[in-house]
Amino acid sequence: MVTRQPIPSGWAVFAGIILLINGTFNAIYGLVALFNPSAITVTGQGVIVWDFKTWGWILLAIGIVQIAVSLGLFAVQGWARWVAIVIAGLSAVSQAAFFTTYPLWSLLVILLDIVVIWQLSMHWQPET
Repeated sequence: MVTRQPIPSGWAVFAGIILLINGTFNAIYGLVALFNPSAITVTGQGVIVWDFKTWGWILLAIGIVQIAVSLGLFAVQGWARWVAIVIAGLSAVSQAAFFTTYPLWSLLVILLDIVVIWQLSMHWQPET
């Protein structure tokens, strides 16, 4: 008897791709904060960040977790669904730190996080 591996739905693939891209950007941004903190520009209004080295390590860790969770979504793992919902929620809330400096980017990330949360909570149906 051959059992078929479940295939992720189109929405699950979308959520996985968004998390993969967001995780890659966070990892890159974390590495930039670690190795060249002067490359991060801040406007006169400022950003709510105390230490760029610490922030770099945090972003690098979050990026790696997001990449791993996106791979779990592609493999239709149940744990990845719930971790992705939590990570997307935290990502949306954390954008408040950057809203004064990057308002359009922060709004875009918040909207994409909401779409990911909506998809994973409403449309989690692996195709068999």
